[in-house]
Amino acid sequence: MKFTRFVVESEILQGIVTGKGIEEINGDIFESWNYTGRTFAEDDVKLLAPIEPNQIIGIGANFVTKLEERPDTLPNIPVFFFKPTSSVVGPDEEIVIPEGLEQVKFESELAVIIGKDTKNISEEEVLDHVWGYTVGNDVTAPQYFHEDGHWMVGKSFDTFTPLGPFVETDLDPFQVRVEARLNDVEKQNSPTELMIVPIREMIAYLSSVMTLQKGDVILTGSPVGAEMVSEGSNIECDIKEIGTLKNNFVQAKQGAKSV
Repeated sequence: MKFTRFVVESEILQGIVTGKGIEEINGDIFESWNYTGRTFAEDDVKLLAPIEPNQIIGIGANFVTKLEERPDTLPNIPVFFFKPTSSVVGPDEEIVIPEGLEQVKFESELAVIIGKDTKNISEEEVLDHVWGYTVGNDVTAPQYFHEDGHWMVGKSFDTFTPLGPFVETDLDPFQVRVEARLNDVEKQNSPTELMIVPIREMIAYLSSVMTLQKGDVILTGSPVGAEMVSEGSNIECDIKEIGTLKNNFVQAKQGAKSV
């Protein structure tokens, strides 16, 4: 089932994508909701990021190029980082390159959405705590990485976390490919089996450190092939079973306030 958020005549609504179009729903998307009876054509609405995250957690350097390169043992402490919810934008929204920079980096990713409080769970329990999946773009300004390895600032600018276009709840995350096309040229195309820290191990580990909550979004890492891009570029992050997340890169206006 595909969930979405969208705007019609300045009203923010929720819906399910069906063969009829987008059927509006109301209620708690995680627990109890109902159809309202209204249906909209996708061309008549503006799609938003399909979820307003509770918090966003990313993992760094989590893909190899081929199975033989996967390490025999997982890292004792995987490299995780937080991204602010203020960095979230939706499909077709602009990604703003910060003032003083000429390029930033796109990173197409599978994003996992937690559906209930999750603490100290086993790897076998992980998928029972997942509500759904969407496409994410973990945009990065590596120029702002700290020399000691701190990534926060370089990951945190406004517009640096596009999400969408939909949340797919019926998905096998181990049988999908994470793709990206830059200006219609393929740059990334890898199966999730090439993850160094797989999804089950990733979420189980995080739950041993913190309580994951309903609405948390976990970015599971970007395949090899991500590149630095400049103003005017178009990026399409794609997972066929979910949809294509399209955004354009623009340069911040000199002296402009944050978006």
